[in-house]
Amino acid sequence: MKVGEMAKEMGLEILQPEGSDSEVLGGYTSDLLSDVMAHASAGEALITIQAHKNTVAVATLAGICAVILANNRPVPDDMIGAAREEGIAILRSGENQFALSGRLHALLGGAA
Repeated sequence: MKVGEMAKEMGLEILQPEGSDSEVLGGYTSDLLSDVMAHASAGEALITIQAHKNTVAVATLAGICAVILANNRPVPDDMIGAAREEGIAILRSGENQFALSGRLHALLGGAA
């Protein structure tokens, strides 16, 4: 499933669309960026509340295809700019990480 399709299916707000044609292979949920660097896999969508430029840097290192920000976190312009440069989609939802994780898991074919 493409990032753009995932965003539509989950009702996510697209804040930065570059990379929306990337394939979503899974998801990873964490607010600890060192954990993301150590355990996330390429092609995954990151679900987090960490709305800053460093999140994009970590996503780039890990090969993350999209960052989904939970709880309607405000997003600084420098994060949007960094994501645009790296081709990583930035999406947002009013839902919390638990709800988003479950919905993404089910959407990608996991058990409900």
